[in-house]
Amino acid sequence: MTYARTIPAPPLTTLKPAQRAVGLFLGVRLAGVAVLALVAHVAGRHPLTLLGRSWDSVWYLGIATHGYGHDLPSHDPGPHSDLAFFPLYPALLRAVTALAPLGGGSAGLLISWTGAAVAAAGIHAVGSRLYGRTTGIALVLLWGLLPHSVVLSMAYTEPVLTAFAAWSLYAVLAGNWLWAGVLAALAGLARPNGFTVAAAVLAAAGAEVWGRRGKVTHRLWTGAALAPLGWTAYVLWVGRQKGDLLGGYFEVQRLWGSRFDFGRGSLEFVRAMLLHGGRFVFPVALALVVAGAVLYALLVLDRAPLPLLVYSGALLLIALGGSGFFESKPRFLLPAFPLLLPLARGLAGMARARPWHATVLVASLAGLSCLYGAYLVVYAQEPL
Repeated sequence: MTYARTIPAPPLTTLKPAQRAVGLFLGVRLAGVAVLALVAHVAGRHPLTLLGRSWDSVWYLGIATHGYGHDLPSHDPGPHSDLAFFPLYPALLRAVTALAPLGGGSAGLLISWTGAAVAAAGIHAVGSRLYGRTTGIALVLLWGLLPHSVVLSMAYTEPVLTAFAAWSLYAVLAGNWLWAGVLAALAGLARPNGFTVAAAVLAAAGAEVWGRRGKVTHRLWTGAALAPLGWTAYVLWVGRQKGDLLGGYFEVQRLWGSRFDFGRGSLEFVRAMLLHGGRFVFPVALALVVAGAVLYALLVLDRAPLPLLVYSGALLLIALGGSGFFESKPRFLLPAFPLLLPLARGLAGMARARPWHATVLVASLAGLSCLYGAYLVVYAQEPL
């Protein structure tokens, strides 16, 4: 399939732009961790504990150590089961702790930081292929400076999912269907919303079949068949464990208060927040979700490639239409890096025309990201 404005991929021997992008990403994330460590010290808390053993991280560490089958009693709306958490991250935790003398929290941070670096390289590859290397670097930089990008430095699954997603999407753009399918299958084992990668691969494959009137290679059919296997296999396994093959996993999610209700729960929450107020994280989350919707509209108007539209659109739809922890919605959108493409193109243009303005803008974003990330982890009492 030919995508508009596609720029030929650079030779593999030319690694400097990718190295620069990953280096900038790691730099801004290290700055964020440094600010968090300082704030944590003032608050009398240990930064490595906050980064490696907070909220969902504790569940993944428990699964890695003891396996599945543990519930947390809750009456609203029911017991919270560890079956809600997908298996790839716990499997990686077990592998790392078996091979290296690391505790669970440190192993989780190693996995997440590695995943984030791989994701940054993949995001750069996608942005560079479509709009050139400067836009690719800007895209990575903006992703690392999102208000919730502190999650990329924590023992969470978003970096791992984004790594598989970015390289799967790059493989689709490059026409490498086998790799696209394999990486999409792995993404589906990482998180519940990992099926969005398979959706993008299947949509692109369908468009290719339609455009070529069925005259495609067996690699496309194989990649398309592989793409949904990871997510489907785990959902069916949970269903079998719960005695309801097709509905068991979704019942587990419902008992966590998480279900797709076309945005009804979110609208009720926003209404209550506007009437009665709430913690600082709630209006910020609302603003970020609204910004995501606006950016998606710009992405559509810009005629971005179909797989990017399907992937980011599906992630946005889950965030808008799903109930559950409202304050976590910006985290759910972290893997939706294509939404940042319009901003990245604008930042790249600014860097060429007015470099000083671009520097001030990036520095301001970095300050806000570091401070808000430290607040989320150290002081906010809401789940990330």
